Amino acid sequence: MDADARLVGRIDSLVVPGAELAIAVHRGPLNTIDLTFGDLGVYAARHEIGVDGPLREYYLRSPLDVPDEDDLVTEVGWPIFRSNG
Repeated sequence: MDADARLVGRIDSLVVPGAELAIAVHRGPLNTIDLTFGDLGVYAARHEIGVDGPLREYYLRSPLDVPDEDDLVTEVGWPIFRSNG
């Protein structure tokens, strides 16, 4: 975090650790992204590969990029254990 930035109110800094991730692509409005996370979580549980850690969202086409929320594209990531094979 920039040393010149001052945290105010409920804001706090957090460094998200690196991780191996299972990734799914969510296309469409963010109010249905929980369904994609749910599917990804089921996959991780079924294959017994999930580990503790924060979920990730990467906005490939955000509300700033497209006028219609149906055109949003978001990668969602679920932490998994490292597989070397």
